[in-house]
Amino acid sequence: MKQVKFLHTADLHLDSPMVGLRHLPKAIFHRLQESTFTALKNITDAAIKHEVDFVVIAGDLFDGEDRSIRAQAVLRNEMGRLADKGIKVYAIHGNHDHLGAKSVTIDFPDNVHFFSDQVEKADFRKNDGTLVHLYGFSYPERHVMERWIERYKKVDGADFHVGLLHGHFEGVSEHGKYAPFRLTDLIDKDFDYWALGHIHKKAVLSQLPYVVYPGNPQGRNRKELGEKGAYIVNLSETGPEVSFFDTADVIWDEAIIDGQDLLSFNALYEKCLDAIDGKRREGNGVLLDIRIEGVNSGLSDVIGKIASGELLELLQDTEKDEDSFVWVHRLKFTEDIAVDRAGLIKQSDFYEELFSTIEQYDDLWNSLSPLFQHSQARRHLGMLSEQEKEELVEDAERILLQMLLKN
Repeated sequence: MKQVKFLHTADLHLDSPMVGLRHLPKAIFHRLQESTFTALKNITDAAIKHEVDFVVIAGDLFDGEDRSIRAQAVLRNEMGRLADKGIKVYAIHGNHDHLGAKSVTIDFPDNVHFFSDQVEKADFRKNDGTLVHLYGFSYPERHVMERWIERYKKVDGADFHVGLLHGHFEGVSEHGKYAPFRLTDLIDKDFDYWALGHIHKKAVLSQLPYVVYPGNPQGRNRKELGEKGAYIVNLSETGPEVSFFDTADVIWDEAIIDGQDLLSFNALYEKCLDAIDGKRREGNGVLLDIRIEGVNSGLSDVIGKIASGELLELLQDTEKDEDSFVWVHRLKFTEDIAVDRAGLIKQSDFYEELFSTIEQYDDLWNSLSPLFQHSQARRHLGMLSEQEKEELVEDAERILLQMLLKN
């Protein structure tokens, strides 16, 4: 029976600078700095363990156009490990590491095939004669906005056909809209598997054929939450099978604590410790975002300890030397101030106008533009999702009402 096994990964972003995280303890920040390389090693280990026939990397191997020499050297060494096991690698460059970048490059082992700046076909043949056609292209420049999917053409004669594409799934993702495609575009090509890249959250868009975003193998900020990894893919005459495996060394996570029934600081502290223990993963580090919702506004002493940062320091104190650490990098809270909108509106026309303005508010960009235009601040900012915009407006409303009702 004809069959082939391969590993699908994407968006390695090797040597990502982990912007804005230098406030972390030295050991944890160093661990995070090394995490993209650790994830790559985990990918190589998995490819060898599962005895795959080849590996596909669907773009953004490097984090930036400069492709640091260290990142290239680490990648070359891992590719060398695969070469020693007779495992081939097929890779495309994406918008972050496009071919137009002017950077010093080093050579890679012969087992690695990088696709050119035009859609092309590469062949993989097993010892038993099984033939796979792989199709893909590397970004010639950073901003590839055209529908390159239309340039993919199936070439008959192979047992299996695998497409590599670093691009934007139209109508769903808010990520950079490069090389856009519709799901029907991919299905109509009649390939057996589509190895996608560019979106940093794993997603299976289709199972007939499999159309898969593996996500990035290592989260780099609090937006890239949860498990990160890659896929092992089996294609055979009886049908495809895919299985996900974890690769991240440091995981970003969040916990929400119900603060409405808290009666003391000690009770809150114990709840936070329980949340931390619930997120601990053996062998992994965790960067945790804790949100305490609905703290009784009458507990001024508790609120003071949170607002001053004392609770955060207490939670961090025992974690900095842990190998399987859970480091609380952000602690937010909201007060439980009951808001009777109808009653407030009856009380004053001001509140009716306030709530109406909030509900119709759609000028968030102009409000935030000084921040995004600041030469230093914009380096650390990404575009806001619709959910994040809604959360900002909700936070602003809550803070404003707290101030008004307290006064």
